[in-house]
Amino acid sequence: MFAGWGGRDVWWRGWMLATLAVLLGAALFFHSEIPNAVGNLGSLWETFLPWGGVLIPVLAVLAVLRRSVLALVALLVPALVWLNLFGGQFTTKSGTGGDLTVVTHNVNAGNPDPAGTARELAGSGADIVALEEVSGGQAAQYDKGLAGAYRYHKRVGTVGVWSKYPMRDARTIDIKMGWPRAMRATVATPKGDVAVYAAHLPSVRLQFASGFTAGQRDGSAEALGRAIAEDRTGKAVLLGDLNGTMNDRALAPVTSQMRSTQGAAGDGPGFSWPASFPTTRIDQIMVKGMEPVSSWSLPSTGSDHLPVAASVNF
Repeated sequence: MFAGWGGRDVWWRGWMLATLAVLLGAALFFHSEIPNAVGNLGSLWETFLPWGGVLIPVLAVLAVLRRSVLALVALLVPALVWLNLFGGQFTTKSGTGGDLTVVTHNVNAGNPDPAGTARELAGSGADIVALEEVSGGQAAQYDKGLAGAYRYHKRVGTVGVWSKYPMRDARTIDIKMGWPRAMRATVATPKGDVAVYAAHLPSVRLQFASGFTAGQRDGSAEALGRAIAEDRTGKAVLLGDLNGTMNDRALAPVTSQMRSTQGAAGDGPGFSWPASFPTTRIDQIMVKGMEPVSSWSLPSTGSDHLPVAASVNF
């Protein structure tokens, strides 16, 4: 099995593989330094950053085939960096209970069964539900399907919030899109007031000629971040499809001031899109002034996104 592994040359053969291993480790560790100047390459890499670890076993197989001890040793660099970044996602962090349970779901404007999706969300047991991509032709079905479980609701454009507790001060948040795709409302829970934000940031595209086109999303993230920073409620929850991950530096205006419930209290990476084979988490629940207790994904509905849920303490 180990024929051909003898001799001094095993320590220097495969230097190209070793170099690739070190470069991969550097790309993982210094991901925030990869520039966005050309095609938003940095944001694209950060969107799928956990999947960078898939390259490690690929390089390991090549190192074994090359019979290179040097390359195998070099692979310790990306392996240790990846474990440092994402190893904690595979430990049990979720607790039990919670003062408030929330759900967010991009229901997909072309959802073939909006009534069924509404029934599933109404049965989730959440205190507050936020929906994104509610089309005008399907809005009435969501209103009807959620009415029995949620007495209070408000829709603005294609986003909406449904609550078991009284809501007030519902208004549009201008995220520089030209039409409403974000809102804020104050929800009076038994534990106190909470500012609830529902948002659907612009979509991003991966195109050969222009790269990762995310400029409009980045501008909307800045506007949303300013609105949250200026909020004086003290406790806030952001529910929405942000079309970006917590690793994406373009979302820093939001992520720098709020805490991800999945990162703090979720088990596993919590991927939410695409629903048929989730590879990334672009649907987020974040809190400010509150403590995440647990975070999880709900079963697939008729949407191309999975609903995500979280419980938090005051």
